[in-house]
Amino acid sequence: MEIANSIALVTGANGGLGQYYVEALRSQGAAKIYAGARNIEKLASLVASDPERIVPIALEITDEDSVNQAASLCQDVTLLINNAGVGFNQGLIAAKDLSQARMEIEVNYFGTLMMCRAFAPVLSHNQGGAIVNMISMVAKVNLPFNGSYSASKAATLSLTQGVRAELAAQGTLVVAVLPATIDIGMGKSYPDPKVSPEDVVRDALQAVIDQVEDVYPGEQAKAMAAQLLQDPKSLEKAMAMMLPTSI
Repeated sequence: MEIANSIALVTGANGGLGQYYVEALRSQGAAKIYAGARNIEKLASLVASDPERIVPIALEITDEDSVNQAASLCQDVTLLINNAGVGFNQGLIAAKDLSQARMEIEVNYFGTLMMCRAFAPVLSHNQGGAIVNMISMVAKVNLPFNGSYSASKAATLSLTQGVRAELAAQGTLVVAVLPATIDIGMGKSYPDPKVSPEDVVRDALQAVIDQVEDVYPGEQAKAMAAQLLQDPKSLEKAMAMMLPTSI
């Protein structure tokens, strides 16, 4: 499919990669962009940049009623970008309790799954379209410093593969976007190399155009993907050196 003239919905559009997705969709000619956020007031400046094409939508992806309402309102969507996510930089054993790990699973896994389930019939009605799920290379190899986030993203990668299989018959492309360190938010404090948010979004949207199911934006992600094929245990051991500070 093409990005030009598509009808897109971006979750978590008010921050992080979300605003970059909206801007890239605009520049590539999307006909309409639904910008989803829990608080639509935070979308004001983004909507003001192109009020004719950017439509704010109140959306809490962990609330099934909110998700279903969005699907009911946005029946013309052809491209769903599941961008919303949370991470708390905590270990699995070192964390003081499970509250933040539960939230990571609720948002990153169950929230993404609810969006896929709600919009699958919408995309089917609109000739298949595409789903883009923002995941991470730590879905494939755990980063103990951010261990519970890694586990939630591993679950999200698995659901992406399952949803891809289930929706293949209706012609829906399901893309997994697997960057390593992104030069945005908490990633700015991580060591180089980092990939720019613009490059992540560009590669993700190009994957939709090229019908690529798994995309690895940036040199770090590509190198990690290659190492996982050649010597996965050595990469696991290298990542294991990055432990939570409280251990």
